[in-house]
Amino acid sequence: MWKTCCAGLALLLCCASQAEAHFGMIIPSSSSVMEKKDAALKLELSFSHPMEMQGMDMAAPKAFSVTVGGKKEDLGKLLAPAKVMGHQAWQASYTLKRPGVYQFAMEPTPYFEPAEDCYIIHYTKTIVGAFGDEEGWDEPLGLKTEIEPLTRPFANYAGNLFQGRVLLDGKPVPGALVEVECYNKGQRHTPPNAYFVTQTIKADENGVFSYSVPWAGWWGFAALNTAAEKMDYKGSPKDVELGAVLWMEFVAPRGK
Repeated sequence: MWKTCCAGLALLLCCASQAEAHFGMIIPSSSSVMEKKDAALKLELSFSHPMEMQGMDMAAPKAFSVTVGGKKEDLGKLLAPAKVMGHQAWQASYTLKRPGVYQFAMEPTPYFEPAEDCYIIHYTKTIVGAFGDEEGWDEPLGLKTEIEPLTRPFANYAGNLFQGRVLLDGKPVPGALVEVECYNKGQRHTPPNAYFVTQTIKADENGVFSYSVPWAGWWGFAALNTAAEKMDYKGSPKDVELGAVLWMEFVAPRGK
């Protein structure tokens, strides 16, 4: 009886931890643009549990930028308050002016998570291809931690295999753990149980991971590592979870 109770409790705790994955989010109105009429992007920046559609309040980002053709532009001045999943979030409008690969990146204000007794900093990015140019989609931005795409990160079909490399301080992270969730907007998908909320992958010795996306939509990949330095919280040093987050759209092909 006691063993059965312990096993049940362990399963509940495991499932609860599975449901606690956090994701920084940058979701643009389109991940690839071919016509000028679609060039005015709207971007939503938030912090959430995307599969469960549970939002969290997010303070103003520490930094928000776009990099195209090797040139970085500060977009912090474009941010305006918004609501995403019923919680404090941010939005911006940005017009694509020329062909290129536009890498949008956010560094959030550190967030302290009492349930995990640590700070969370998710360096988040998404990549938009514009007007037929696709040069440089695999170039890292030099963030503290990030996912370097090995598959073109836009114009992908649902069912495609995505590969990425986890970088920390510009170097691959052997055996990095990568959490994967979809942005379950409209709550169209119901996980069979809590294990299915967050998919988990372990990168190889070169920091490379692979994932085959099962259905169309926006998918987030979050590679998690612990910072070497701690941060103070009310006089106590706390661990810092560093997340390298990449958001990508996978699209269903159009039928007749």
